[in-house]
Amino acid sequence: MKTGKVFKEIRRIVAQIPFGSVTTYGTVAKLAGVKDNRMVGWAVWGNQDPAVPCHRVVRKDGSVADRFSLGGWKEQKRRLEAEGIGFVSEKKVDLERHFFGRTKKTASSTENGINLG
Repeated sequence: MKTGKVFKEIRRIVAQIPFGSVTTYGTVAKLAGVKDNRMVGWAVWGNQDPAVPCHRVVRKDGSVADRFSLGGWKEQKRRLEAEGIGFVSEKKVDLERHFFGRTKKTASSTENGINLG
């Protein structure tokens, strides 16, 4: 898959993360069929579409991005808190309460609201 198509698919998946939820770079990568989680970071870094809630993507331990492209980690945290997302420490969301997603990609299936078809 070419980079442009991969970025489009990543952003399509991210756009489906519901208000008040987060998912991880790794989860998005698996759903998009890419092996490198950094590809997700690159795709959301360049995003300027407000319909793609890139602030809802966090590291596997729940940490927000130090260099969040739309204003740094404090801005990412502000956006998440505005959605009611709780934090267990200054920079880590409560993944137990707010995690959304799955890690297996199956043809034409929908789980936790992520439509892959």
